Formats: sequence, C-alpha cells, structure tokens
Amino acid sequence: MFEQSQIQEFKEAFGCIDQDRDGVIKKQDLRETYGQLGKLNVKDEELDEMLNEGKGPINFTVFLSLFGEKLNGTDPEDTILAAFKLFDPNGTGFVNKDEFKRLLMNQADKFTAEEVDQAFAVAPIDVAGNIDYKSLCYIITHGDEKEES
Repeated sequence: MFEQSQIQEFKEAFGCIDQDRDGVIKKQDLRETYGQLGKLNVKDEELDEMLNEGKGPINFTVFLSLFGEKLNGTDPEDTILAAFKLFDPNGTGFVNKDEFKRLLMNQADKFTAEEVDQAFAVAPIDVAGNIDYKSLCYIITHGDEKEES
C-alpha cells in the first residue's frame, strides 16, 4: 500500500501525535497536538469523531490503515473476501501461500518478492503454508489486532 519511506514518515507523524508515547493515540494526545499547533479550543465532539474513525484503539497499524483508506480508498471487507474466494474453489477459507505468491508475482499488477514478503508478514499463515484469508481481510480492513495490546 505504501512505500517504505512513506511508512517511516507516517511512523514519525504517529510519534508526534502520540504525546505520552504509549503506542496508542487517545483524546489527550490529540488535544495536546492541536495545542502545539496553536489550536487550543478543540471541542470534545471533534476529537471523539476523529478517534471513532479507528473503530477501536488507534495504534500504528490502525493509524496507517486510516491514512491508506483516506489516500487510496479501501475496498469493503466483503469485496476483498469475494476476491480471495476466487482462489478458494472448495470454500475452505484458506489459500496456499506459495501458489498465491506465484499469482501475485506473475499476474496483473505484478508484485515484487519484497512486496509479497511485506504482505505475508501480517498474514495469518498456518504450519501447512495456507493463508487464512478471512482473518487477513479483517486485518486489512481493521488493523492488526496483535499491535493493539
């Protein structure tokens, strides 16, 4: 979704907003950030509206996902699931990692090996090498729950 340099810039921006450095952006973090920018009278409702876009705690993964949606638009979860189901004719809920990698690197918008590895870094892959694409769709649309704790 993003180049490595863009991710680094988002990480720096996240660090500037996460005032208490606990890895989660909260209302007080936003209030302090606005204060540093000279806007002192931000309404609670405005801050709550921003936080509610995250649909839960806003850690770095969620922060990145929110910017991805704003900048590129993200397909709804059911659209992504339907795309994965094309590669799962038996309806198992899994696609083979190696076969999927081959397709990603050889079809349409060809992925590089590095891009595939980045995508697979967050993908739930079982010991048999199968991707649980329903869980992956959730991660794509809602963020990685492992980083939310």
